[in-house]
Amino acid sequence: MGAGVIQKGGGRRRRHRRGGARPMSEINVTPFVDVMLVLLIIFMVAAPLMTVGVPVELPKTAANALPSEQEEPLAVTITAEGVVMIQKTEVPMAELVNRLRAIAVEREGDRVFLRADGAVPYETVVQVMGALNRGGFSNIGLVTDTGGPKLDGN
Repeated sequence: MGAGVIQKGGGRRRRHRRGGARPMSEINVTPFVDVMLVLLIIFMVAAPLMTVGVPVELPKTAANALPSEQEEPLAVTITAEGVVMIQKTEVPMAELVNRLRAIAVEREGDRVFLRADGAVPYETVVQVMGALNRGGFSNIGLVTDTGGPKLDGN
């Protein structure tokens, strides 16, 4: 006569899970937040690089910056070699007035930013300003870099 062990349930194993291995019904947002923060940093670094990209060495002045507008202003650039560009498109001087007139018809405002390399002769800058005026743009802003001489003795 030996002692026996009686198991509940008739000797079958229970298929009931305890605690840990149940499927989760919550969404884990931590990886999502990590990805969004990385994307935010990437866009913050890349946004300043998305400006009009014709490289010119702008002259320095002590003037204040112009206030910004709703519509992106037209940018006309004169490179050190004397090449005239509207936004990023090279335009021959003979076609400049006609192209400007066509652009003026499509735009609401008449503001244009003139960017000229510091090595460009004054005569070329004035000729392009005259072409801008004949093309329908009378609100011309000259783009410069800050940090130039103040010329007030201080």
